[in-house]
Amino acid sequence: MKPQYGDACLPLQQVYEWDRNFENWASRVSDADHPSRPHTAYTPARVEIVEQVIRKNRRVTTDEVAVELSISHGSAHHITHDVLQYHKVCAKWVPKQLTPDLKERRKELLGRYQNEGETLLQRIVTEDRSWTHFFKS
Repeated sequence: MKPQYGDACLPLQQVYEWDRNFENWASRVSDADHPSRPHTAYTPARVEIVEQVIRKNRRVTTDEVAVELSISHGSAHHITHDVLQYHKVCAKWVPKQLTPDLKERRKELLGRYQNEGETLLQRIVTEDRSWTHFFKS
């Protein structure tokens, strides 16, 4: 089969292994989980450092985090996305979900809105830090 299919052909050893697995009523052909070397980049101390780096500069890239901590891109990505649950929005890292502090503040505002109604909304002042320039030609 190898001359006909080339490198796309399965090795004979793999075929024999799958055959043994199916004889033992295995339900899948993918590799089973096996013990491997633990991830050394994923430590609570490094997670804290990554979070500090992101909070200091929300526009930092995953590659910059990896270089600063001397870890791989994949480890930096895992810590940023999966552990800290940050995602890029308009080139800034933002928390995926509300923190407990933000949830508490939201509850307080909703309670005040239920008590005060529209008068609360009229007293809220918002700010936009972007500048708009108008040029008359």
